[in-house]
Amino acid sequence: MAKQTDWGDVAGWYDQLVGETGSEYHREVVLPGVLRLLAAQPGQKVLDVACGQGVLCRLLADKGVECTGVDGARSLIDAARERGPASIRYHVADAKELSFLPENHHNAAACVLAIQNINPIAPVFAGVARSLLPGGRFVLAMMHPHFRGPKETHWGWDEKEAVQYRRVDRYLLPRKIPIVTHPGQSHDQYTWSFHKPLEHYVKALRNAGLLIDSIEEWASHKKSTSGPKARAENIAREEIPMFMGIRAIKVAAAPPSNA
Repeated sequence: MAKQTDWGDVAGWYDQLVGETGSEYHREVVLPGVLRLLAAQPGQKVLDVACGQGVLCRLLADKGVECTGVDGARSLIDAARERGPASIRYHVADAKELSFLPENHHNAAACVLAIQNINPIAPVFAGVARSLLPGGRFVLAMMHPHFRGPKETHWGWDEKEAVQYRRVDRYLLPRKIPIVTHPGQSHDQYTWSFHKPLEHYVKALRNAGLLIDSIEEWASHKKSTSGPKARAENIAREEIPMFMGIRAIKVAAAPPSNA
């Protein structure tokens, strides 16, 4: 039996991790970048794909944006609805099956730190493109595929050069990796992360008629203030981004594919 990749089985743990306003990385790095790239204005309609417990939807609703959230985990949608506001529309649905949404309806859409738990990605992008108005914006925020591959990338320390570096053992080969959701505990609850190189995301967006107009690479906000490695750690954080934001625009028709 295929292992599910939504977070329904561990919704309680995930809700504690993300909570009302997102984790520290959500608040300090990812969500500010997503909001900037979305550029959603009051009265516009925004779709949040794999919305979890509704952190982005609530931020947008506070700005007067009309929000719709979709997630495959009913327990997370229940948590989102409990937090309100009632103006946000939530749906329990697979991100790969968005045909129930109205066509040519949303001004913008987002998928925040979830695309690497979804495979294949082509149906997601096709569903988003269908739901967007021509010229609509799709913002994809993800773990940086170059530098943050689970179990295949690591921080390292060069004692001789006093340099902190990022080691990348594998990159181009797509693969799936089990992610334990309660680190340090004895049970075996996990979900899957699907690694893909950047070119796979670019091609899938293009084939859906979503053409990239912006890529941003987001570094950590954390700072080391003491210790012999502090300077090297801060340089590494500033130079090696852990997150990536992509914005793609819906064109009138999908361009021909060469792949």
